[in-house]
Amino acid sequence: MEWFDKFLDDLILYHTEAVDGTTLIGEAVRFGWQGNLWHCHLTLSLLADENPFSLACERRDPVRDSLYELALRDMEVFVKLFHIRLDNPILMDFRHESPVSATPRALRITGLAKALAEAETPQALLDKLTAYYKAHGLGMLGMGQIFRVDGSARLYPVENRREVRLSDLVGYESQKQLLLENTLAFLDGKRANNVLLYGDAGTGKSTSVQAIAGEYADRGLRLIELYKQQFHLIPSLLTQLKSRNYRFLLFLDDLSFEENETEYKHLKAVMEGGAEAAPENVRIYATSNRRHLIKETWHDRDDMQHDGDIHRSDTMEEKLSLAGRFGLQIYYPNPSFEEYHTIVRKLAERDPSLAAYSEAQLRSLAATWQVRHGSRSGRTAQQFIDDLLCHTQESEESAHADP
Repeated sequence: MEWFDKFLDDLILYHTEAVDGTTLIGEAVRFGWQGNLWHCHLTLSLLADENPFSLACERRDPVRDSLYELALRDMEVFVKLFHIRLDNPILMDFRHESPVSATPRALRITGLAKALAEAETPQALLDKLTAYYKAHGLGMLGMGQIFRVDGSARLYPVENRREVRLSDLVGYESQKQLLLENTLAFLDGKRANNVLLYGDAGTGKSTSVQAIAGEYADRGLRLIELYKQQFHLIPSLLTQLKSRNYRFLLFLDDLSFEENETEYKHLKAVMEGGAEAAPENVRIYATSNRRHLIKETWHDRDDMQHDGDIHRSDTMEEKLSLAGRFGLQIYYPNPSFEEYHTIVRKLAERDPSLAAYSEAQLRSLAATWQVRHGSRSGRTAQQFIDDLLCHTQESEESAHADP
């Protein structure tokens, strides 16, 4: 059909004229692209477009319906676009080394761009694209694992974060097992609880949650970090999430409320099962140094009933009931003296440069460190190892510098 061929030619001309070399280089530096920047730009366009067809294919096999046929016609345009050669050869084989270039998001875009460019037919291109949608998803959620929220409830991925695994956290095996079992049930579509990880500072509560998110991202698990001043955004956020084919953890780190703060009421509304309740693909994971989340004062108890139950005050009951919304509560205590030294020893064993230290030396130095820092925790142990590594490296550099 001549009219359709002309339409394709006009559409291709529009795409190529709308994107110049400056735009491509700017995107390459921002996103960490390597290779053919034109192909990377087209690939990002396909992955970022959350349309009815792409959403229907998100982490699912495509259905060959009318939407599929329309998408196949669109691929006729993109096959021609992928085979366009730019005048500037640098844009066809761009190289720019930066920390961004090594991020999973950058590697995924450049790798997929090469695969899509090899497709010779619209059907081959669509098959590769839908296979990607099924494996990784699309849009912003398909390009990251951990997200934060802006003032308009829009998600943006956390880049360049330190990768952590549950095995990185020494000890707390029973706590990690409880968290893992609940998360796997959630991923399998079974009944799962909201989780409160509470206990002493530096014991690995946040690390446990972040590790879970990283290890199960390939199964569609996404972590969204929220601050308590953002709790009023939760209803808008849930509206976005409930129709997506992912499993979401709303992560409330270091959650606590002072006497006059009322943000906890927004959170209770979501967890109580009312109109704003979280959908089945969303759970809330929170960490706190306080089991009851909210600071109690003697003033809260002024109107209590004197029947031996100190939590009968209406004010206190309203506050303390928030913790009760978490069906699974996991306690992370400070390690004992021996557990602390076990953590130190296992952390030291991970770095060969500390092999010269005997267990007795590590024990003595670690004991002095925790006394000086006034705490005994996994975080204190890691800080001690980091300091030890720093001094070890300085000694090695000094030895090499001596004639």
